[in-house]
Amino acid sequence: MSDQNHYVVKVVPYSSEWPQQFEKEKDRLLEILAPHTATLEHIGSTSIPHQDAKPIIDMFAAVDTLLKETVYANLLNHLGYRYIETGMTGRHLFVRELAGTRTHHLHILPIEGFYERNELLFRDYLRAHPDLVQEYGELKRVLAEQYHSDSDGYTRAKTAFIQRVVDLARTERGLPLQDVWD
Repeated sequence: MSDQNHYVVKVVPYSSEWPQQFEKEKDRLLEILAPHTATLEHIGSTSIPHQDAKPIIDMFAAVDTLLKETVYANLLNHLGYRYIETGMTGRHLFVRELAGTRTHHLHILPIEGFYERNELLFRDYLRAHPDLVQEYGELKRVLAEQYHSDSDGYTRAKTAFIQRVVDLARTERGLPLQDVWD
């Protein structure tokens, strides 16, 4: 089991500083990861204008070849990132914390199929549909209260909404439907 469920779920109103925080962190990361990284994208709710979110900057780094996590751990350690075992195949997760609070999640995964990933489709669809941003924000606030100390439960409880949006996004792009947890 991952340590994903060891932090408190706190959803806050959107901050216009989140994109700037991403850009600053992207610059720091690319100084280290540039030889290994094809692109680095801001994902998750902090990447969606006006979306309430946990104040954690989520990022996807796409690499031509996914190397062992130890290679990235050695590169990222001095930036304050540590590897988290998630049980997910085909990607590595690193987290950065300041004063015991998570500030960044960095997922490293292969470039193949990168822009068809559900997380990117979800982000782009919400960016284009502000009515869904509001609906998602309301859902997240309710669930954050209900699952305050259970981030795994919080994530599972959002699944139906996320699946609906991903289905809409995949249909719009002519992509086959798939389960958001695949």
